[in-house]
Amino acid sequence: MQIFSLVSLLIVAGLIMMIFLSKEPEEYVVERESYNQAIDQAESAVGKLEYVPSLSSKAVFIYDGISVPNDVLVVDLSNQGLSGSLKAEIRQLSNLKELNLSNNQFTGLPAEVGQLSQLEKLNLANNPLSGLPHELGNLQKLKLLDLRGVKYSAYDLEVIKTSLPATTEIKI
Repeated sequence: MQIFSLVSLLIVAGLIMMIFLSKEPEEYVVERESYNQAIDQAESAVGKLEYVPSLSSKAVFIYDGISVPNDVLVVDLSNQGLSGSLKAEIRQLSNLKELNLSNNQFTGLPAEVGQLSQLEKLNLANNPLSGLPHELGNLQKLKLLDLRGVKYSAYDLEVIKTSLPATTEIKI
């Protein structure tokens, strides 16, 4: 049995050597360049990452079929054709700094968004929201609230504005 294994190994090694020896030196250069390009592209993509999940991250389902790590900093669900509302579990994203829900068909926003104490940017533009939760006024670090193309209640916005920092930019 050992002899059979040894013979098989030698045959495979021989085939591999024949394949490599049959290539011209120029082919190696092309393969090396392709390999280097692939490595450069991968390094570039990794360099653009704003977030690397930790080993202790847990998935939080924020919409039907959509989950994100609980320590994520940015959630961008723009232009996805989503409707209805996010799940109340969104409140578990305690480190979230930016939430972009623009250009969807959301009709509601859970009040729990008001518990995202680190949130700095909230983009709700171009959604047919039926109302704004007054709890948005709890977002004391909010720098930008984008409501362009949203038919919100003037009353809701006034209640929210009275609680938000005076420096919060509201795009309407």
